[in-house]
Amino acid sequence: MSKREILGKLTRQENISPIERNKISKTMVIHVPSPLATYYTRFSQINKPNTVVLITKNPVSFEQILRATSKINTMNTLKLGGAKCEITFGNKKISGIRVKGIEQFSDIEDIQRLYEKEGFEYAKNVNIKSNIDSLIRVNKFFGIEKVEDNIYHSIHNNDRYYFEIPKHVHWEEFRGLTFDIKNNVSVSGYDVAKGIFYEKDGVTEMVRIIKPNITLDMVKEVKNKYFDRLA
Repeated sequence: MSKREILGKLTRQENISPIERNKISKTMVIHVPSPLATYYTRFSQINKPNTVVLITKNPVSFEQILRATSKINTMNTLKLGGAKCEITFGNKKISGIRVKGIEQFSDIEDIQRLYEKEGFEYAKNVNIKSNIDSLIRVNKFFGIEKVEDNIYHSIHNNDRYYFEIPKHVHWEEFRGLTFDIKNNVSVSGYDVAKGIFYEKDGVTEMVRIIKPNITLDMVKEVKNKYFDRLA
């Protein structure tokens, strides 16, 4: 099957927490846990950040982040993944650099300074509660392999699939639809997010699904429920 890297956007609901230490003083840094944090924590003693968002003073472009991340990786022998991120909680919206690949929390300040050298300015710290419910939007590249019509497997994570849906739905509708579907399938313990792939002819609406040891049959069962509701 054909493999490719494709640009897109992912929207997910998650509880975020501020990082209070191991950062540049008076700046704002957010930790976003894995959507399956409880499962993975049970089987690993490694305490490393899943996703860190360096909140910037002003919104920055995806192009700026990609250029800076590539340079930082080359000059420092790192394997960071940088993307554009926007976080909404309550009536507040913040944005910044979503960084994956940080090995330990104590490395965060050094990573901040590397991006700072590339011209990024950080927002002043704002006090927020831990585990606050938020909506996260990330512009990123997806590494995918088509396995069936409308279904793609991640080439970087065996537990992750994507499937197309027939039309666009707003987040609130998607959230209600997802809750209903989770109560009407045999598959349990999975996490979903809403997204799009950017194509030359427009956008493809898709859903990302993650579950430890997920199978294609599980994905197809969930996908078929979305198609039934949205057709």
